[in-house]
Amino acid sequence: MADKKVKLTLKRGLIGVSERQKGTIAALGLKKINDSVVKNDTPEIRGMINKVTHLIEAEEI
Repeated sequence: MADKKVKLTLKRGLIGVSERQKGTIAALGLKKINDSVVKNDTPEIRGMINKVTHLIEAEEI
């Protein structure tokens, strides 16, 4: 499972979201709208994705 990757793209702005969600987005490495990062598909990253699914788009690579 560690060799799988997931591409994350920030699709919505962070105005009006909680500080906790902003921290999760920052921990994922996303800063601006349409900013993308590729992360290893781990349970920790999956948990972070589940907390901010309404703000990001995730696709498996």
